[in-house]
Amino acid sequence: MGSLEVRNLLLSKKLKLSETRLLIIDDNQIRYNEIIELFQSKNHQVQALLLDELKSFEKQLNTTWDLIIFGRAYDIKIEQAITLIQASSEVDIPVLFLKPEDYQPEQYLSYIQKGIYDVVNLEYTERFYVSLIRALSYSRTQQTKNHLLNDLENAKNQAQALVEEQHKAVAIIQEGIHTEANAEYLKLFGLSDESELIGLPLLDILKPKNLNDFKQRFRKITQGQFEFARFEIDTLNENAKTENPLKIEFLPTNENDSIQIAIETNTVAQKSTTQSSDLPKKGLSSIASSFQHIHYSLINQPAKSNALVIFSFASCPDQVLNANWQTAFEYLKGFKNFIKEQTNTTVHQIDMMIYAVVLQAESDAILESRIQGLQALEKPQLLELNGTTYPLNIKIGYANIQQDTFIEANFEALLAQAYDQRLNKTNSVLDQQLSATLQETKIELAVVEPKLSIEPQSEQVQPISYETSSFELEPKAHVQIADAPIESNEKPTQASPIFKTSPVLEKISQSLEKGEVKLKYQQLYDKEDSNLNTYEVSSGFIFENQWKKVSNLVELDDDIELSIKLDRWILVEACKQLHNFITQYPEAKLIVNLNRHVLFHDKQFPELISKLLTIVGSRQSHPLILQFDEEDIAKSVIESQKQIQILRNHGAEISIRRFGASISSESILKQIDVNLLTLDESFTEKLNTDKGMTEFQHTLERFHAIKPVEMLLKNLNDMGSFANAWNVDVRFLQGEYFQKKLDHLTDVQDQ
Repeated sequence: MGSLEVRNLLLSKKLKLSETRLLIIDDNQIRYNEIIELFQSKNHQVQALLLDELKSFEKQLNTTWDLIIFGRAYDIKIEQAITLIQASSEVDIPVLFLKPEDYQPEQYLSYIQKGIYDVVNLEYTERFYVSLIRALSYSRTQQTKNHLLNDLENAKNQAQALVEEQHKAVAIIQEGIHTEANAEYLKLFGLSDESELIGLPLLDILKPKNLNDFKQRFRKITQGQFEFARFEIDTLNENAKTENPLKIEFLPTNENDSIQIAIETNTVAQKSTTQSSDLPKKGLSSIASSFQHIHYSLINQPAKSNALVIFSFASCPDQVLNANWQTAFEYLKGFKNFIKEQTNTTVHQIDMMIYAVVLQAESDAILESRIQGLQALEKPQLLELNGTTYPLNIKIGYANIQQDTFIEANFEALLAQAYDQRLNKTNSVLDQQLSATLQETKIELAVVEPKLSIEPQSEQVQPISYETSSFELEPKAHVQIADAPIESNEKPTQASPIFKTSPVLEKISQSLEKGEVKLKYQQLYDKEDSNLNTYEVSSGFIFENQWKKVSNLVELDDDIELSIKLDRWILVEACKQLHNFITQYPEAKLIVNLNRHVLFHDKQFPELISKLLTIVGSRQSHPLILQFDEEDIAKSVIESQKQIQILRNHGAEISIRRFGASISSESILKQIDVNLLTLDESFTEKLNTDKGMTEFQHTLERFHAIKPVEMLLKNLNDMGSFANAWNVDVRFLQGEYFQKKLDHLTDVQDQ
């Protein structure tokens, strides 16, 4: 997602995913209402209780709370409350003290020393909210710590009971050295006393035949990757009192720098042979390990609604199947990294080719929105490994997690359900509306586009109509409508139709028919922190196993009708994503990159925009920003001005990309009514030097003097360029440092 994951981790959405339980001690109902309204205005889920007498307070300390806020009470003093809390099981709960009327700043430290978490002032609303969030974050951390310590103690007891029951040989290893061992371990390796073992390296005792393989596994295990912790080795230790292979398992301990090794003795090995499951041991260990990791993550970050999402291969390319081990390994690693990048959450490996993530939300509706947003990932992908691209075709399934039944005994059934239950492919109501809209707004072409610097005459241009029954992308020969220059004394003329045979155009047509044109979304960073969910939409398709962008694709000049169909399809798909995404972020906006043909030649385009905006149903007045290229606008500033004004009247905002790189820039800015300017990428390079930055700022001042339009700076892909961008007068920043281009809409705060 980029190294700048959130603006402030404290203000991420995590604390809003689950209900906040507030115990408020106060005799003022109005203050209570203000606190609840503040939480709700910040989209928190709150369950609160107001009381002001001692007996009720003592009773409520038997219940788990996230925060206690103390104001005034009939018969409770703040010192009493702190004493009772510290004597209860809720000893770690933070207490916020509402500033009393007689409060003096020099009293602050004494209140803290009494055990109060912080003294807060309700009159300063935003500051009060931040104090609440700090306290809530601390409270959740303490709760998680207690959960994990209890689980660790239970796991330790279970492991010890299992060892005793099965008489496993067990030792504790610290930095590769033996520190403890049981009698079975000593006996297994022909040792009579623990003192003979303490201080010896593990390798000196195990003496694995395949030394390099063991070292690689052990290194991963010491890094916490316990999915590699169960395996077999052949030992070269002549004193070993067992037959090869040794069945080994490494387990975590409650000491950070120690791990436990358990080895089955011959007796246990014989028992396991007669009682073994049909599933391989590695599979059992991997599933059990995945359950533990997911279980801990749900404890660490509770949410009201949770789902397990399974990613697997829909197919595997021949060049991977026939490749060497290193390529296959890198391909699997690339698959996992792709999932991590797209979901912005921890990826759990269930099996060699199956991965899982947990998606969480504050409601079922928002969770469903997040799940359905993943549909775009099932389109054909490309993975680049060491300069070579490989196809990647993904299958996605999911299952909702019910907290009360999420136990290890049910985990395998949950995995099976998630693997089999595919994403819903359609939103029937939305699709019906879009289909009807596209049928109503048929493509009607008009040749109105003049050559560079020559403005159109006043004579009426007759449109050339192409009737289509609907916006179904059926394969057919495309007709060329040539760009017709309008000279001073000539009317526009239509070129004779010719059949197109361009491989690129054929591929575009095929991709449209199959719905395989891909949209990429990249979030903008707003320096003013008001438009936090604005995304640029770019598009492309896979051609000859490479990614090919749609914007400024010269081949589209040879088939205007196809170009228009492509841009219409892009808009519809973007609107589907936006319609789904505003369930999570009602303020979301899209900047959609389009080619010039839909602006100059599609007479029904404004009507289509108007209907799409109605279907999207955004609460924003202008959720769609249509972005065209400066070079295309420069071909006819007057005609562009006319068409852009029509689009604005139909509810769209307008942006110009690659702005500022031509001699026409200032003229365009004077004549065209636009909402945003996406600056040419060459400006980003100027951030590398002080001289370049000074020149850049002067250019911006010249633009702002003409018209105070907001500007966007692209390709800020590293920390240096992103930091330097704060020294120039540009409001929006964009690049991989903040968020990479992703296949679906997601917010960097979602983590």
